[in-house]
Amino acid sequence: MRVLHGALEDYRAAATAFGVPWPVDGDPNGGLSPDELCPILDVDHIPEQLIWLRSAGLPNGRVFPGGMHLLDSSTGVDDLLGFLSLSLGTPFHWRHQLPILVYDHIVYTFVLAEGNEGEIWRYQIDPDEVNPARAAASLAALFTEWTKGFAAGVYFRSPYNNWIHIGDGDPDGEHDPVNVLLARAPDLDPFAFPVSISTYPHEGLIRARQRECGVDLDRVDVFEYHEELHDAVDAVRASLRTPWWLRWSSVIQHPGG
Repeated sequence: MRVLHGALEDYRAAATAFGVPWPVDGDPNGGLSPDELCPILDVDHIPEQLIWLRSAGLPNGRVFPGGMHLLDSSTGVDDLLGFLSLSLGTPFHWRHQLPILVYDHIVYTFVLAEGNEGEIWRYQIDPDEVNPARAAASLAALFTEWTKGFAAGVYFRSPYNNWIHIGDGDPDGEHDPVNVLLARAPDLDPFAFPVSISTYPHEGLIRARQRECGVDLDRVDVFEYHEELHDAVDAVRASLRTPWWLRWSSVIQHPGG
């Protein structure tokens, strides 16, 4: 935990030095409790890192790169599971992860599955470009990569908002932030940054990462598996809406089913 605390504090110091407001306006008690999350995610515990992150009172604003922010504490069960419906071909069960950070078209999750616990995975909210992949080996590693981005010169400010934009601030410069990351910071991991990584110009980059982290490439872009996963998510949603006494009644009446 000391490493995570230090990584987030280093990021906060770099972000505020860059001119990003860091108000203490977060809700340290918001959102679903660990006891409520466990049955939703089908796990027996919520790691201490997540409990701390959700209770640290971090700003509600877009203080992370690319406008990324903590998932709203009011996010309900249906929306949480909706994010997980993007989890195609992952080497762990789709349900064993918690969405923690989101941008308009990208969500990051904290993996809870044995063998991958603590990893941060990313998914693009685009039916044609989900591109599941590991973003970082840990939450501390994610914050550390983001902090390194300041010295690497991959961020810029806009006169229209307080976000930390990723890419080239020159309107006549490189428009693809992935190319900016690769050119200016080859030692940084582009998957750690909330930028859209499209298969059109970057298929080799995406497939290499997916192979490295165990994504099943035979399933990830197949429509039938998308439908299968959506059906599984809908089934879990329905089961969680069913009162517990009705679920147990069904088990008692049909013990072999």
